[in-house]
Amino acid sequence: MTSRNQSTKSIGILGTGSAVPERVLTNADLEAMVDTSDEWIVSRTGIRERRIADEGVGASHLAYRAALKALARAGTKAEELDLIICATVTPDMAFPATACLVQELLGVKNIPAFDLSAGCSGFGYALTVAESMLKSGTYQKALVVGVDILSRITDYEDRSTSVLFGDGAGAAILGEVPPGFGFLATEIGADGASGGVLSLPAGGSLQPASLESVQGRQHYIKMQGSDVFKFAVRIIEEAANRVVAEAGLNMDDITWLVPHQANIRIIRSSANRLGVPEERFFVNVDRYGNTSAASIGLALDELAERGDLKSGDSVVLVGFGAGLTWSALVLKWFEGGRSGE
Repeated sequence: MTSRNQSTKSIGILGTGSAVPERVLTNADLEAMVDTSDEWIVSRTGIRERRIADEGVGASHLAYRAALKALARAGTKAEELDLIICATVTPDMAFPATACLVQELLGVKNIPAFDLSAGCSGFGYALTVAESMLKSGTYQKALVVGVDILSRITDYEDRSTSVLFGDGAGAAILGEVPPGFGFLATEIGADGASGGVLSLPAGGSLQPASLESVQGRQHYIKMQGSDVFKFAVRIIEEAANRVVAEAGLNMDDITWLVPHQANIRIIRSSANRLGVPEERFFVNVDRYGNTSAASIGLALDELAERGDLKSGDSVVLVGFGAGLTWSALVLKWFEGGRSGE
């Protein structure tokens, strides 16, 4: 748990942005690709469609589009940024970092830019790291982007995983906000002993790409769904309760919970365990599927864009992902200084 006593400076989100590909992959489309059905997918996941990036589109391209929108919303110029953090498990390439590619696209010079990998928890991890760096006083404004193009690593011959994943990006501009606003409590964590239940086996230093790894379909997501489900509903409840208590609040004080959009059954189970009406959980998994590190940022931007976030609202962002990792944050929303598109 990150202590709020590091600094008297309050850091919050000044603006959000998101980007998704135009191409839509519906459940009907998947019925023609794999042994599945719309009824089976919707009943088990809540997903009806997802977005798929065109050939030649990389994570940096979606991240850049989301970043431009977030900058406009925050009333911030790219040259005002002094930090870029990109959360992704599908970078354009192993190196340079996708954050560096976004930096170049934005035309920003001589500032730190780096990626981090925490799976679907990545956006929360990146927000936590950025907030800590800004509270130190060394940096003033940060761009955080969660982006993944999971269609590149999804096995469309595997009926259990092919229906789940989509592509997208979510971004936020972080900076100083008035006292009492911004992030009130954050928590990031990991259980590395359980990492094997959700992995991409090949392509790294342990199992480099080879004819055998490609033929064995080892460059695709492998997931033990029941184990991930059990972890997810437990950690969402525990982590959300901890950060809300750390912020000096209770669940009745929370205006919105924005969870990782993995599966509607996980979200509903979490709402039940937390004793929170489902109406206070923002959900868009039906339209985008699981977009990994983009998920929470994309959902938060939609919530802000439709006008349902008001200054002073208390919001919980909570996610889980490969690692197995988790992140949970509480912030008091600040509207001042935000501009239109």
